[in-house]
Amino acid sequence: IIYENHIREKYMNPIGVFGGTFDPIHYGHLRTAYEMLQALKFDEVRFMPCGKPPHRNEPRADSTVRLSMVTAAIQGQKGFIVDDREINREGPSYSVDTLKTLRTDFPLRSLGLIVGMDAFLGLPEWYQWREILELSHIVVAHRPGWRMPDMGPLDELLKERGTHRVDDLHQSKSGYIYIHEVTQLEISSTDIRTLVRSGRNPRFLTPASVTKIINDSKCYKNKLTN
Repeated sequence: IIYENHIREKYMNPIGVFGGTFDPIHYGHLRTAYEMLQALKFDEVRFMPCGKPPHRNEPRADSTVRLSMVTAAIQGQKGFIVDDREINREGPSYSVDTLKTLRTDFPLRSLGLIVGMDAFLGLPEWYQWREILELSHIVVAHRPGWRMPDMGPLDELLKERGTHRVDDLHQSKSGYIYIHEVTQLEISSTDIRTLVRSGRNPRFLTPASVTKIINDSKCYKNKLTN
């Protein structure tokens, strides 16, 4: 049975891995994930709320609230899955550790770590960053206005590992960098939190189900106006 499952797994489409604090999740996150799901033919995109971000301040909302917001936001969308492994793991939420656990769960599947261009430009500062491409592909969500690195370790990495072929992401389990342009939605979690603290409603920036959780939990302190 295990052998049959591995054979079946080998011929399934890649899994997208979409991490972040999601503090809160908003339509910018959701649209990016949806476009990746469609264009790159991912079998699924796994939303992974970060437990303890190693490169930024602690999230304002606690992990259970952020997990509930992500769960509510993706409800009913085929191919969107919530994965709580980073929240349940002790210590900093390093991407390389998360990918190692996913590789254990899916030894034959192609994995695609979805990151924004800003995160990609900071990749050399990540913990054990060179190991990431041994575990997964890196899929960079590119928006207008960002410049590709033209020198240094990232420039060398792109020359060595960059691809313009979606098929490469399907035919190999890991090792490629693929840059995909996504719709530009200028929405930020920081701006949403600022709105909420001033008592204003983030309607149309994030799903109504998320707004309700923000209001009910008071995770950003103020009650929202209608």
